Amino acid sequence: MTTPKGAAAKARMLDATIGLMRRGGLARAGVNEIVAASGAPKGSVYHFFPEGKRQIAVEALERYAGRIHASMDEALSHAGGPRAKVRALFALVARRLEEADFGASCAVGAVTLDLDADLEAVRPAAASAFADWRALIERHFDIPDRKRREAFAGLVLTAIQGGYVRGRAERSVEPFREAARWLGDIAEREAGHA
Repeated sequence: MTTPKGAAAKARMLDATIGLMRRGGLARAGVNEIVAASGAPKGSVYHFFPEGKRQIAVEALERYAGRIHASMDEALSHAGGPRAKVRALFALVARRLEEADFGASCAVGAVTLDLDADLEAVRPAAASAFADWRALIERHFDIPDRKRREAFAGLVLTAIQGGYVRGRAERSVEPFREAARWLGDIAEREAGHA
């Protein structure tokens, strides 16, 4: 049974892992770096994550994905109309990039770039996060044709991930603003509001 102190230590390690992955993918989230960033004793990593780095990466991605789901759902729920929903979603990710001083991306996207055969155990967690976010976006847009709604949600998600890449390179949120303008127009048209 995990004590409250143990649960807090585990949460600190997961949060530290998320922060490290957002800044540099799995390559930056080594056990020593996680210990240093979380302040946890090295032994606790192996106590809570006996399968090592892959296990902590999967659990951190699941934790991160849930937080992002909640943030995206809130942003989309408080906006009225397709264009406003797109703008709200891209404003959310732009704000996250600015708050990180253009030094951190989406943890799932950053980790996905590191995946190889040795990290196959991590891939399903990344795929699951993307599938969940895509389904969430689909639910918030009233595009009558199901296939077009699915494709639109996939395009939005792809634009968010690409926006992080360009935004970090350019130290700008303009990639998110550009995507929001174009995708807002598409959302209006597809929902029959144009």
